[in-house]
Amino acid sequence: MPGGMALAACGPSCKPRATRWGATRCAAGCGPADNARSAPDPSARVPRRPTRPPSWPRTGCWTSPRPNQVWVGDITYLPLVGGRWCYLATWRDACSRRVVGWNLAAQMPAGLVLMALEQALTLRQPAPGLIIHADRGSQYTSLACRQHIEAAGALASYARPGNPYDNAQAEAGWSTLKTELLPGGGAFASLEEAQLEVAYYLDTYFNLDRHHSALGYRSPHQFEADLLNHLL
Repeated sequence: MPGGMALAACGPSCKPRATRWGATRCAAGCGPADNARSAPDPSARVPRRPTRPPSWPRTGCWTSPRPNQVWVGDITYLPLVGGRWCYLATWRDACSRRVVGWNLAAQMPAGLVLMALEQALTLRQPAPGLIIHADRGSQYTSLACRQHIEAAGALASYARPGNPYDNAQAEAGWSTLKTELLPGGGAFASLEEAQLEVAYYLDTYFNLDRHHSALGYRSPHQFEADLLNHLL
């Protein structure tokens, strides 16, 4: 039966006919007149998929007391010689600023963010209830991405339409990354070189060594270690 349709019947002997808003009308012609319309029945409608959880921060900046409660994602581009580009997708932990998953490729289909997300899920093994937030790009709102998030027991969250600040936390740091990776505004010689440089920058330098003012001038790794010791 089409979404939002309901069976209406006037009595045990009636043959019900499907009506969109549940109006009592049967195939025999009894019930309200053809031009009569009953009030819409909210229960007959298919509920809309929520675009963000109730705890959405109005400041556009997620805060969580522990790691693996909120991840934020975004995509940026990096230059290659010859006027070409490659695309970097990352997922960051809102608590520790750690890059928990990333992927770099010559194109940016939904698979770009899915591979980064799968890496993060495999390495971090988050408990059910994780909030995964991103903008409304087609990669994140694709059916494949939403199904992957749901299968992980997580909750998808999306930036509000027309609000450029809702994904600011995921976008923060892109200019610093490009400045530190490509001083002087240069370009990578190839996609393979970009992958090697990005792997070292994110997995070793950014996560393990680089101090962040928001973390009390500690690296994400040290911050998580200190937090774990405090919680224990």
